Amino acid sequence: MSYFRNNIERMSGYTPGEQPKDGVYIKLNTNENPYPPSPKVLNAIKEAANENLRLYPDPVATAIRMKAAELLGTKPERVIAGNGSDDLLSIIIRSFAGARDKVIFPYPSYMLYQTLAELQGGITCAIDFTENYTLPEDFVVKGAKVTFIANPNSPSGTMIPPSEISKVASKIDGVLVIDEAYADFAEDNCLRLVEEHNNILILRTLSKSYSLAGIRLGFCIAQESLIQGMMKVKDSYNVDRLSIAAAVAALDDQKSMKTHVEKIKETRQYLTKSLQDMGFFVYPSQTNFVLARCMKGVSAQNLYQTLKSQKILVRYFNLRRLDDCLRITIGAREEIDILLKNLNELVDTKKHAKIRDACYY
Repeated sequence: MSYFRNNIERMSGYTPGEQPKDGVYIKLNTNENPYPPSPKVLNAIKEAANENLRLYPDPVATAIRMKAAELLGTKPERVIAGNGSDDLLSIIIRSFAGARDKVIFPYPSYMLYQTLAELQGGITCAIDFTENYTLPEDFVVKGAKVTFIANPNSPSGTMIPPSEISKVASKIDGVLVIDEAYADFAEDNCLRLVEEHNNILILRTLSKSYSLAGIRLGFCIAQESLIQGMMKVKDSYNVDRLSIAAAVAALDDQKSMKTHVEKIKETRQYLTKSLQDMGFFVYPSQTNFVLARCMKGVSAQNLYQTLKSQKILVRYFNLRRLDDCLRITIGAREEIDILLKNLNELVDTKKHAKIRDACYY
């Protein structure tokens, strides 16, 4: 006998990237920033770690809303903060979709969208990207309550032009969530579309470009009516005092963030060319990772396992359209050089058999 709801029993749940518990790894599997947070962030956390921790935090994280609005050229009333953008994704699903409501997202993309919809008892509809990761003509589904688009997309790293996103927003019945976790690494973003459409929600996170994956802080920008409704749904105190202090300090130090982003973009270009020279197909990335498709005769799964045995972690997805690919986070240049050295030895044409025939279970 199970005590769980039927939809919980049926679902498999979301599987996050591996976090090794022992040993020293070159960790290129979870899109973390290789550079440290701003010194202003560390000082702000130290200052906030005082006797006031006995008190609840500001329930609506006013300081973050004000700082984000100032930075992005909008109003605080159009911003809501969350315990990472995953918290905001959960709030959005609970706000706009109920049991048997349609939730739409492209495939392959961030699989948490499906998990959250299944938790809510919704009807999930994953619509295949085209081969070059553009949206297909049948992407808009009539009656959908929530449509998700990660832009730039994960795991492909590719981006859909804001003009195309705007067309989707004009056609759908429900809300359109633009997950911009990697926007700071991209050439453009969809923030301006909030002014043009009353059904668009933009998500941002401090995990990637601001080097704060361990803090868990994200925020959503949308028109006031959507933010007001989401405020009813969020947990009472969903952002703690230390996270508020860290987020304000991080947003206040754009110079540090942009310096690290430029380093990552330079390394991304270097990694992309190096992988292409080896024979990989690399999708054009607007993020802090690349998706590399293996050449014929080389098993992506076995490459992943062999690299792991060498204390190098990359991401392998045993999923349709991804099972011949590796997703590689842009680490520091010295980390990437070690990865490339090991990869080059493994995919050398004389050693293909070693990878093809290796057995890992």
